[in-house]
Amino acid sequence: MNKTPEEVRAIVEELKVLYPEGICSLEYKKDYELLFSVRLAAQCTDERVNKVTPALYARFPTLEALAEADISEVEEYIHSTGFFRAKAKDIVLASQMLLRDYGGRVPDTMEDLLRLPGVGRKTANLILGDVYHTPGVVVADTHCIRITGLLGLTDGTKDPGKVETQLRAVLPPEESNDFCHRMVLHGRAVCIARRPQCADCTLRPWCDHFAKNC
Repeated sequence: MNKTPEEVRAIVEELKVLYPEGICSLEYKKDYELLFSVRLAAQCTDERVNKVTPALYARFPTLEALAEADISEVEEYIHSTGFFRAKAKDIVLASQMLLRDYGGRVPDTMEDLLRLPGVGRKTANLILGDVYHTPGVVVADTHCIRITGLLGLTDGTKDPGKVETQLRAVLPPEESNDFCHRMVLHGRAVCIARRPQCADCTLRPWCDHFAKNC
């Protein structure tokens, strides 16, 4: 973590040039659909989730329908996302809790979001950032953890909580949510885990990994 504020800002701005739309690649129409899509994306690609959810939400078009759904039927719709039994149970139970405790509205605080079945800090931060545009949220997914460590924005820890804390300390609060989405896009397009395209990466001037290894 040896970046100056000017270097951090330069990285943020270059990512904006590369990926003008710093948005989540999960497709959704309602707030709770994003919540459940993030749950389905655990150990699964966003692309696969986006193929599964249209049929799921066509069969269960409202939160009430999901809350009353037979878990085994939900399992059939999401089977290909993996860990489908736990995910289906979480979706149905979370739907029931949203209706019972929150009037059918996705909560807007970390504390309340973490009460929901299947919701951890990563999911909660994504909801706070994408739905409620809360400044300073950090979605520490695998791409974000890996690439910020290579850049030197974090100390290289793989602990999501520590990465979140370290990035909150250096990123401009109004940029942090979109920054994390752009990290995902960059991890898929350029800084690929098994074969990073360092020669083609325009973040090279600020990258600790490139400075040490290339």
